[in-house]
Amino acid sequence: MTLQGKKIAILIAPRGTEEPEFAQPKAAVEQAGGGVTVISLETGGAETFNNDLDPGKTFAVDKAIADVSAADFDGLIIPGGCVGADTLRSSDKVVSFVSDFFAAGKPVAAICHAPWTLIEADQVRGRTLTSFPTLATDIRNAGGTWVDQEVVVDQGLVTSRTPDDLPAFCAKLVEEFGEGKHVAQAETA
Repeated sequence: MTLQGKKIAILIAPRGTEEPEFAQPKAAVEQAGGGVTVISLETGGAETFNNDLDPGKTFAVDKAIADVSAADFDGLIIPGGCVGADTLRSSDKVVSFVSDFFAAGKPVAAICHAPWTLIEADQVRGRTLTSFPTLATDIRNAGGTWVDQEVVVDQGLVTSRTPDDLPAFCAKLVEEFGEGKHVAQAETA
């Protein structure tokens, strides 16, 4: 599937995003011909980690969250990493940005601990999704159905559990971004 002409936003915390969960989906979109904009709380560099503890690479941030709108993009990727996901969900601007994708019916892909941000944005209610296993209770408490599967798609929302699931996650997010808006997703937002 080609993503030629598609503009995809990818969130990254200033520190603590899981490196492969950021780098591999970004590369998958770019390999499919899509453009990717790296967004964080502020511009500069964002330090990633591997297994939440081992330092990873530092990635350049293209735009600060205050300077973007969901209207500028065709889809959104939210990588995990316990520390990074917790940082992102604590930002009102990030939560609003995420909610706007759902309101517009645009596809969203979230892996590992990233569903914390979806919970904060009240976007798991009535949906089936997966995540890192420790989020299962959080998802259920927020009105979602948690399943232990490699990749789950529910009305334009793509979720996966861990870096081990990245091949399936990347393939499915490219497919969903290629399909475009999902009217049913906007109706449940």
